[in-house]
Amino acid sequence: MLTYHLDAGAGPLYKQLYDCMKQDIENGKLSSGEKVPSKRTLARNLGISTITVETAYSQLIGEGYLYTLPKKGYYVSDLAGMHRFRSGMKTGQPAETDADRTKTAFASRAHEINASMFERRIASEEAEPAECKDAGMKAGKIWFDFSSNRTEAADFPFSIWAKCMRETISMREQELMEVSPSGGVEALRLAIADHLASFRGMSVDPAQIIIGAGTEYLYTLLIRLLGQDKVYCIENPGYRKLLAIYRSSGAACRFADVDSQGMIVGQLRESGADIAHISPTHHFPTGVTMPVSRRYEILAWASESEERYIIEDDYDSEFRIKGHPMPSLQSIDEAGKVIYMNTFSKSLTSTIRISYMVLPPRLVSVFYQKLGFYSCTVSTFDQYALADFISQGYFEKHINRMRLSYRRRREKVLSITKTLFSPEECRTIENDSGLHLILELRTDRTEEEIRRELLKKGIRISSVADYDMRHESRYGHQFIINYSSMDLDRLEEAYRALRKACGFPVL
Repeated sequence: MLTYHLDAGAGPLYKQLYDCMKQDIENGKLSSGEKVPSKRTLARNLGISTITVETAYSQLIGEGYLYTLPKKGYYVSDLAGMHRFRSGMKTGQPAETDADRTKTAFASRAHEINASMFERRIASEEAEPAECKDAGMKAGKIWFDFSSNRTEAADFPFSIWAKCMRETISMREQELMEVSPSGGVEALRLAIADHLASFRGMSVDPAQIIIGAGTEYLYTLLIRLLGQDKVYCIENPGYRKLLAIYRSSGAACRFADVDSQGMIVGQLRESGADIAHISPTHHFPTGVTMPVSRRYEILAWASESEERYIIEDDYDSEFRIKGHPMPSLQSIDEAGKVIYMNTFSKSLTSTIRISYMVLPPRLVSVFYQKLGFYSCTVSTFDQYALADFISQGYFEKHINRMRLSYRRRREKVLSITKTLFSPEECRTIENDSGLHLILELRTDRTEEEIRRELLKKGIRISSVADYDMRHESRYGHQFIINYSSMDLDRLEEAYRALRKACGFPVL
């Protein structure tokens, strides 16, 4: 029976239990496939509530340390990838064979062909608005947009932001007249470092943080830092803009498919990539959260070569609707292989073009030697205002308020969905993180027919297949429902139009 000493005065009991079990799983005291006690049994043994054990178990399951079998119980996950990663750090890896190189070269050529075809499709599709091309409509007639992920004006803390701006002007006159360091002002980098330590479990030196006006700009800096000769592998399905950024910068870009646990490591290896670009906390559009076992597999891949790195895109990680925020990949990286990337465009608003990346220590000096001549693209004024907003605790309060608001919004969307669609008509795919759901509609009509019919009625919707770079029809009829800025008062009306477009009976 598991026995731990839990101290009620040393923080939340669920967190202590979670930490103890996580440590025992990582060091092998709890072995792969081993059954752990039921919630009731462990609660009785430790003298704590069943709810406390349930909360700890939920977090361990969410991160991939435990898994469940129906009517059987809870079991320890296989962390072979973690052991390979740590073993590789100590002993090194065998050299790549000629057969490996031949296989990689063949796979790489196939990826290049697919990437080239997809790049041409991007150019043709972005030449005109989708609603104009697909349904002969004039832009601006959309009254309901399932695909919008903007932030509502009512959700932004204007009064607090104005206060921080006024204080910046009145208290930082001298600093505002000084040129920002290329990596950003120290006050903002300190504030971000403290925030990452508190909420993402990351221990970083402020000198590792680079501030930039948007992630697109930071990606172009990374390409120059790591080298245009490097091969980048991105997730499929995924953001089409990433491919455009890498290719327009002269870098080779390939794809690896995403399964129920994230980027498939075998395809990453076959791609011949040097850099893996992943979003382990919340992948868009599938919503997949990468379990710890897969995370260590990718870390093990990166540790096999000094030139390999992982770009961790942690976009909208603050909005974990169920449970507690998951640790970042960077926080478990012991080899300095992860480049962490995040932005304030979702947590605050997209119009505040402030993003940042955290470089591994070995890349910091290289960055300033090669790219230190670049000026920081965020104004000094905005940097100081955001630094005060974070350091005075306003950012934390805003995130907590928005997390609660989005949870309520999500519950209402799910309730309306359940009311208007039967299980025979629709399957709802939801995850613990992010601000969207997926509706898998069981209809004989094609996605194009559904989309065209909705556009005629002024409704825009996108699907997971829109982000599939291989066009393999693996995601048929899976439509994306973004609810961050959705007009809930008109959702029922939009859903009824969606039902009609699918050919479902009128309610």
